[in-house]
Amino acid sequence: MGNNIAGKVVVITGASRGLGEATARHLSAEGATVVLGARRVDRLQALADELTGRGGKAFTMATDVTQFDHSNDWPTQPSRHTGGST
Repeated sequence: MGNNIAGKVVVITGASRGLGEATARHLSAEGATVVLGARRVDRLQALADELTGRGGKAFTMATDVTQFDHSNDWPTQPSRHTGGST
């Protein structure tokens, strides 16, 4: 089976722990660039450092998806980090 996630940019909310964190590790290992979002910036940065230390590409963004002003702007932010377009 082919790997069609390599080279893609994946935005993950709730990436500071649990399923979001595990998903970030898995997708990064498969070659995706991961944009990590959560309220806990310290945990996000630790995860990003781990993933980039293993050769992956990871970016962090503080966000709270329960707050409209945070979640409304979120879809446009990853391209600023990864060089893509929105």
